[in-house]
Amino acid sequence: MHLFYQEQLPEIKYLDQDESKHCVKVLRMQAGDEINIIDGKGTFYKATITEAHPKKCQFEIIETSAERTPSFHRHLAIAPTKNMDKMEWLVEKATEMGIDEISFFQSFHSERKVIKIERLEKKVVSAMKQSLKARKPILNEILPLGKILKNIKAENKLIAYVDFENKIHMKNELSDEQDTLILIGPEGDFTHEEVNNAIDHGFKKVSLGNSRLRTETAALAAVHLMNLAMD
Repeated sequence: MHLFYQEQLPEIKYLDQDESKHCVKVLRMQAGDEINIIDGKGTFYKATITEAHPKKCQFEIIETSAERTPSFHRHLAIAPTKNMDKMEWLVEKATEMGIDEISFFQSFHSERKVIKIERLEKKVVSAMKQSLKARKPILNEILPLGKILKNIKAENKLIAYVDFENKIHMKNELSDEQDTLILIGPEGDFTHEEVNNAIDHGFKKVSLGNSRLRTETAALAAVHLMNLAMD
């Protein structure tokens, strides 16, 4: 099933230029054909094309259905890697697996201080359509770690830290009744001061297992655990 994206549904009843071109020129859809559209807010729309214009494909909505609402808010906060391709890969996979919000932060060992949210948004939309989801994750601009620690209001606040003496595994700290934030540090990990500061702000130090994971691998493992906790 092909999904098209129009975030201003149901007010606007046409596809943007890129989506219209794909619909009419690539898929060769015509007036009278049915299409499936998502708004990024959790709703699927079934519609009939009324004008198959390659720059402004217009439609009429004939049916709507809601995607399953998550039982808790799943929030990933991560120090982006120097290689932005890894972050693009992570954002795509996190969207496919199910994440509600992604934040980026700078910590002491961070190698990247700038990210292009617009480019990541495109990756999210593509992954959302490919995985047949109707809800688009929130992407937040990069902030200093201190602001993340102070501003987050999640009930369940976790920080993943490479400490093989810590026996508290993330999987045992998840509940489908609590909004959860997990902090994933840079390749050099968090400093002891940053971990202690997080603990002072109500975070709990957790383990992701006995392996030392790369930043993007640790993040995806955490997203998977939060996704499983919702089921």
